[in-house]
Amino acid sequence: MPWENIFTWTNSWALVCWLILAFAPHRDRVLPYVFYLGCGVLALTYASLILPLMAGWIDDGGPVGRAPADFTKLSGVMSLFASPGGATIGWIHYLAFDLFVGIWVARNADRHGYLRIVQVPILFFVFMLGPIGLLLYLILRTTTKGKPENSTLPS
Repeated sequence: MPWENIFTWTNSWALVCWLILAFAPHRDRVLPYVFYLGCGVLALTYASLILPLMAGWIDDGGPVGRAPADFTKLSGVMSLFASPGGATIGWIHYLAFDLFVGIWVARNADRHGYLRIVQVPILFFVFMLGPIGLLLYLILRTTTKGKPENSTLPS
């Protein structure tokens, strides 16, 4: 498999989606496209790679004799990322879910009246450091928009 090409393509695709998410005017009309063409394409790419890899139909390009993949042990998880295929597929997983969270943050922030100038730095943190960006947004919502229980519901 051309893992480097797949990695580059998905990274570029995600970056384009993030730029559209952060800077497109009339975001309410653009968000469905970013959702389906951004998250959807990344999720489809992930599925089209992980399923054949797990079935043994494609090679991950990793070294022979490494520890078997095992989600219950650190060494097993590290083994998953010890190949070009595993690292690429894992990265696509991050890209898809971080973009999904970014879309939720942007949509929620729009609903609650946050200006784009406030949103863009938070979206940057979601893009670069996923959970930290989400945490920043939840802190912002909790401290500026009323009751904490209303700030954490994904509405």
